[in-house]
Amino acid sequence: MKKAKLSYSLIIVLLFVALIVVMIASITIGRYPMSIKELAGILGSKIVPIEPFWASVQESLLLNHRIPRILLACLVGCSLATAGASYQGVFQNPMASPDILGASSGAGFGAALAILFGFDGSMVVTFAFIFSLLTVLVVIYTGNMAKGKRVLGLVLAGIMVGSLVSSGTSFIKMVADPEDQLPAITYWMMGSLNGTNPKDVSFAIIPMAIGLIPLFLLRWRINILTLGDEEAQTMGVNAKYLRFIVILCATLITAASVSVSGVIGWVGLVIPHLSRRMVGNNYKYLMPTSMLFGAIFLLLVDDISRNLLTTEIPIGILTSFIGAPFFIYLISKDGEHN
Repeated sequence: MKKAKLSYSLIIVLLFVALIVVMIASITIGRYPMSIKELAGILGSKIVPIEPFWASVQESLLLNHRIPRILLACLVGCSLATAGASYQGVFQNPMASPDILGASSGAGFGAALAILFGFDGSMVVTFAFIFSLLTVLVVIYTGNMAKGKRVLGLVLAGIMVGSLVSSGTSFIKMVADPEDQLPAITYWMMGSLNGTNPKDVSFAIIPMAIGLIPLFLLRWRINILTLGDEEAQTMGVNAKYLRFIVILCATLITAASVSVSGVIGWVGLVIPHLSRRMVGNNYKYLMPTSMLFGAIFLLLVDDISRNLLTTEIPIGILTSFIGAPFFIYLISKDGEHN
């Protein structure tokens, strides 16, 4: 058992080191490359006086665009993977994903509505965040009215309300200006971190921290939820209360992620499965592994998004291209073992 614990801890440490390495590499690459020396000089100049040996445009690009974008990619990837792992534990369903309660659909509707009203920038993000949370609240209220199993009621309510909200988004697309508003709505729905600035990071990091920290601290108890309500009750755990807290936190980080990045699929579904392959089903190790792996994955995908072609590829397209075939591979391997 000690050997297993050591290996799991080592995996988490290696993932953390890999994240730092990928972050540094991501800063140095791009249409305007930057050397490690220039990076160290610019960051060091904020602490001690250093004679500039870099162009002023490099400093502006680094501080106002590249670092915020890299931080946001890590935060969104971490949040979506954590939400996916949490939902899969709560609903006892390996196919559960961050948009199971309609958070992504609600955010899409809010963003489309803001664009239709002529808003841009922070207002689009705010509308997406608010409508994402409102949609989930409606889902929870509807699910609680359903008779029978509460978890099944929530899932069915999420499907129903999510479909209704998606229809509203389609209606907005139909009445939107095809020359200006419709392309903006379509591009937002594809998911992208293009144009990220420090304000986006400041907006997202607070709700993400409010959701991520409790989920990390409660990871021990999520194991109990996977055993079922009766088993949890015998162990002195209030399953309903714990499930509500986990769903609330997972929804909050999903809403914050989708509001600043658009709809990015597959991260919350595939990454927890890959993490289980490395550390097993114990949420003590699964949660931090999913957090780090999700951050690394989305950061690498974003690097491909902004560097593969002269025109930036929406990140949601790339995650689908990568995630869907990989998930087919995962379930086929599981089938072989069965």
